[in-house]
Amino acid sequence: MLEAAGDFHLLRPLWLLAFIPIAALAWYWVKRTQTGSGWESAIDDNLLNVLLDAGPKGSNRWLRGLLLCAMAIGALGLSGPTWEKLPQNVEQKNDALIILLDLSLSMLAEDVKPSRMERARQKITDVLRLREEGQTALIAYAGDAHAVVPLTDDTATITNLLVALSPEMMPVFGSNPDDALTLAHELFENSFIQQGRILMVTDGIDNINSVSRHRSRAYPISVIGIGTADGAPIPLDRVRQPGRFLLTQEGNRIIAILDEERLADVAEMTFGRYARAQIGDADILHALSSPLPGDDDTIEVEREFDTWFDQGHWAALLLLPLLLLSFRKGVFVGMLVAVTLPSPSVHANPIAEAWDSLWLRSDQRGHQALRYGEPEKAATLFENNSQWQSVAQYRSGDYAGSLMGFRTDPGVTGRYNEGNSLARLGEYASAIALYDQVLAVQPDHEDALFNKALVERLLEEQQQAQQEQNQDQQSQGNNQDSDSEQSNQQQQQDQSDQQQESDNSEQRDQEQSDNEQQQEQQGQEQQMAQAQQDEASRDERQDALEQWLRRVPDDPGGLLRRKFSHETKQRLRRGERPARQGDKIW
Repeated sequence: MLEAAGDFHLLRPLWLLAFIPIAALAWYWVKRTQTGSGWESAIDDNLLNVLLDAGPKGSNRWLRGLLLCAMAIGALGLSGPTWEKLPQNVEQKNDALIILLDLSLSMLAEDVKPSRMERARQKITDVLRLREEGQTALIAYAGDAHAVVPLTDDTATITNLLVALSPEMMPVFGSNPDDALTLAHELFENSFIQQGRILMVTDGIDNINSVSRHRSRAYPISVIGIGTADGAPIPLDRVRQPGRFLLTQEGNRIIAILDEERLADVAEMTFGRYARAQIGDADILHALSSPLPGDDDTIEVEREFDTWFDQGHWAALLLLPLLLLSFRKGVFVGMLVAVTLPSPSVHANPIAEAWDSLWLRSDQRGHQALRYGEPEKAATLFENNSQWQSVAQYRSGDYAGSLMGFRTDPGVTGRYNEGNSLARLGEYASAIALYDQVLAVQPDHEDALFNKALVERLLEEQQQAQQEQNQDQQSQGNNQDSDSEQSNQQQQQDQSDQQQESDNSEQRDQEQSDNEQQQEQQGQEQQMAQAQQDEASRDERQDALEQWLRRVPDDPGGLLRRKFSHETKQRLRRGERPARQGDKIW
């Protein structure tokens, strides 16, 4: 007993500071009780007892006393009293999961709102939220496969990179799960993991053999299907080109459908389970419940450590009687009302924005606005982030406004983005100088090389057009000087021969007037033709900018896009060409 008393200490002693406000509250209530109501000094005690009811006063004292006791016991329990150590085995959960995300073009279909791609991102985010232990990896695949994040217990990194993934960034179009599963087994092998689960988030599998050849009880393959049986067309670009869809060679729309029966057969053949994506976590729990050969999902480490046993739970038992005495039906009724209140509708824009502002930061709402094609709104939400605000201004066409934020970025990306803005404003020479700065640091920067060549061509056309305009103006000036000199000579000749040609002077004047009118008309026609040529040249340059100038690399997927492209080029150099599913690219 003495030994236990010597070991007594508090795990969280700072909770004892709660006794300071408890003592202050007790002193205030005692002081108020002693002071009384103020009538005791003015009214006789016998009359005061008749006028005042002492019943509620005594009841309030009991209630205050119970409340003070409850707060004191709660603070003591939260401080973590302990006096005993218990041995505890060190265990690590052996639960490895590799997620394969389908980034084929069919994932852009919108038969589920807002799109299959968005629904897949949300579902993977829910999977990561449910995984409290174990290692997780993410692989993206289309025509070939790439490891986004290797096996790690840092799910926050996967969540951050997940937003940047989209079918447009894949270097090879198509849908080839074979490469993705091969890469998944390589990740397991490199991490020395003998068993684990594979989860495919996809809207279809064209070749069942490409998945079934990887069947293994140690690595079951489960599938979560995204989409509907009715399907939907595949949009090309819902922001810049709304209403345009992927077509067959015959000009018909391609309808991407979800074949659940095929996906369920694949999951069953590979010892996994199939579930269609739905609201809630039931589909995830079902898909990840596929059994592994091992009986125990944890690995026991060859050591133990002693931990202090928190005895603060005894305070909860002491609080139970006080809780029963303070029971009030209204509290439970209020809780039921709060739980059953309908959630705000997300379809009404003002209410939806107010609701989003409760859960999302302004920069998160800005990213959301950019994703749905509202750059003007996004620019107002990125007030505390000059870089993203400049991106939003660039997308909305405010190129002059975007320069301020881009110039605050001293890196290569800032110089490249600033060059793009200046090119949009027609300052081609300044834009070329900035592209040269980028290439001096990164000579293989493909976008800067492409844009520099384009802007140099536009600058050359601009200079050539300016030179031709100057030559035309000089030619018109020479013609006017020649006409003036010829007119003077004609006047001198008329004066010297006035007597001899008096009969023909009127005819010569008429001919000279006709010549001047003809020359003036020809000059006007030349000016109109030159103006039309300049206007056509400006339109051509503007069209070239709109069509060819690469957009600002504003998404965090720029690094992933270059990584995927580099990996694909390395594989092609080694002679590893991705398998093609015929002519199908979706």
